[in-house]
Amino acid sequence: MSVRVVARIRPLLEKELDKDVIVTADRAQDGKPLTIVKIPSPKNEAEEFSFAFNSVYDQATTQEELFTAEVAPHLKALFQGYDVTIFAYGVTGTGKTHTMRGGLKLAERGVIPRLLSNVFRRGKKLAKDSNGETTVDVALSYYEIYNDKVFDLLEPPEKRTPSGLPLREKDGKTMVVGLSERTCEDLKDFEKLYIEANNNRVTAATKLNAHSSRSHAILRVKVTQTTGDMVRESTASAIDLAGSEDNRRTDNGKERLIESAAINKSLFVLSQCIDAISRGDKRIPYRESKMTRILSLGQNNGITIMILNLAPIRSYHLDTISSLNVSSRAKRIEVREIENEVVFKQLPRSTVGLGGPNVIRQPLRPLANAHNVATGAVHAAKAAEKAAEKADKPAKAFMVYTDKKPAAAPARPVPAVANTSSKLQPPMVIAKRISDVTDSALRPSKLARPTQIGLPRPAVAAPAKEQQLSISAAQIEAMVEKKVAEILASRAAELTPPATTPEPAAQPKEEISEDVKRRLEALEKRIEKESSREDGRSEGLRLLLQARQAKERGEEEETLRLYESALPYFPGQAKLLAKIEKLKIKLGKMAPEERTTPRKTKKILVLRDEDGEYDGTEADVEDDVPLRQRKTSKKKVSKASDGEESTGPASPRTQQLLDIVNSRDLALIKGLHGFGAKKAQDLVDVLNLKGDGTDEVNRIASLSQLKMLPGIGTRTVERAYEGLTLEV
Repeated sequence: MSVRVVARIRPLLEKELDKDVIVTADRAQDGKPLTIVKIPSPKNEAEEFSFAFNSVYDQATTQEELFTAEVAPHLKALFQGYDVTIFAYGVTGTGKTHTMRGGLKLAERGVIPRLLSNVFRRGKKLAKDSNGETTVDVALSYYEIYNDKVFDLLEPPEKRTPSGLPLREKDGKTMVVGLSERTCEDLKDFEKLYIEANNNRVTAATKLNAHSSRSHAILRVKVTQTTGDMVRESTASAIDLAGSEDNRRTDNGKERLIESAAINKSLFVLSQCIDAISRGDKRIPYRESKMTRILSLGQNNGITIMILNLAPIRSYHLDTISSLNVSSRAKRIEVREIENEVVFKQLPRSTVGLGGPNVIRQPLRPLANAHNVATGAVHAAKAAEKAAEKADKPAKAFMVYTDKKPAAAPARPVPAVANTSSKLQPPMVIAKRISDVTDSALRPSKLARPTQIGLPRPAVAAPAKEQQLSISAAQIEAMVEKKVAEILASRAAELTPPATTPEPAAQPKEEISEDVKRRLEALEKRIEKESSREDGRSEGLRLLLQARQAKERGEEEETLRLYESALPYFPGQAKLLAKIEKLKIKLGKMAPEERTTPRKTKKILVLRDEDGEYDGTEADVEDDVPLRQRKTSKKKVSKASDGEESTGPASPRTQQLLDIVNSRDLALIKGLHGFGAKKAQDLVDVLNLKGDGTDEVNRIASLSQLKMLPGIGTRTVERAYEGLTLEV
């Protein structure tokens, strides 16, 4: 079964009655309960987001309606042995504590008081129906997680340790070590304990909430049902999580910031766990926060209910969307509904001493390793039976052999001695020295097992000492001479040069066809031409570099000579021809009328903007420039002319921009495209430093002066100019 996620939209507070409500509840179909939460997109109001949950409760829902619909149906499962977990999730100020704890009035009681009231009522009914055979005991544990440390709320704050209570794992569940547990007989005992414990919980005032919870509070209700010797335990956990906070909106101080960091970290780890479970990851980061380690969402067995609390006003817009995203992913978490095992009572262990007539001794068990214990008559009888069975078999002679199989060695003569004792002794294993191993062929084995009386002894092998010394000195000398001859022959073979093998006769070359020859010659010529072209290009570039250096030195004659020398390497290069003709005219070697390259002429480019106004400027345009290059140059000139100061009167758009700047009105300047609140304020401050603006000297007269102001720049002026709309 998956986690049951329900959403509750809190009603408006007195100070929020005039606020804009953006969160609404809706139905999937007419006549069905509310299951959808709708909220507009923060980027586009026309777009609307929809989130589906198991149930949705609007602002008019009462505490009793929420408890009756979501919590009360699971009390039966609690008494059947299932664990129930209920926790409230949401941003700070959305009513989580009100949902779980409620108010002092009877109608405003939250989930926790109503849960305990129903537990006591059902427990009394169960005892009455069973005629007193079944008793129900209720015990409470109440603790908080403050700054990622666990503190017991049922104990006074003076008994707290700075490090808090440690956590341990037991039977797959996370337990708090040293946590106190108080029994409750009725609802009055619970109310007394609950009020005292809530006074120990850390709360503080923030800008968004006057009684903001600064810790996560966990209440564990342990229900124990006893029927004769059968005991059944189940646990109901009610968790009031602290809300995530945006410190830019809460105006938290130093201490509140530390608390907020711990709260946001634990809630962030909770969202990571939810994401990892929904993705099916193998590793879930439960242990990165004590809150997620205790909650163990997805690993706990039983029923889990998540109550998402939402604020309906626009100031919580982004936080509400984040909470909706996390909660919608939590719906996909599967939990196992496993009933807790029934435990049977056992008689207490007797504390009577080991001595006395009342002690019942158990009979001694026979030992498995009988060869390690001194045996009696039973073992002697078994040994006699084994000997009788093996009487018709010859005895085996056991020897200790080395890796190298030696010749048969004579066994040591052993006197026949009767075994007077039935005690068996295992053979001893002796570690051999290296000398023993190497010379074992020459030594007889010293280990031999004694044989039984009356059995025939095996034949003893003849001594092998004389057999091992049968090689004569002449045979050894012959073996040495043979080995020396082999070595000399191998050395002689190495010194002699290897025989040369006759080379194979040269095969006649195949004739190459005329067509292939012509193609090869054409390819060779092409390669030579390409190489000469590359060499010529590099030579031409070298001459152009020398000409540029000569031009920088002012040597015009040398420059002209080098240009003319480089011209053969770049035939038809218009730019190079133009430079040569320009130098010849300058040196008097050519008349201006003889010029063949096109001259640069000054043309007036008339550029119209979207208002129908025009702005003129001069630009050098060559007659032979391609159409695409002309468009590019025109675009560049038009972009530069927008902010360029002209000698004539300013255009209406430019004058309007200057009037807005000189007015020093912060609202008008902020309305310009590209001017934010900070940049507009900086511009007004700079203009105020120049003077009050009544004098013409202190006014901005052109766009160039506006660009030169600190923090403005050309790009800002161009954006403001382009985004300006002329007033009609």
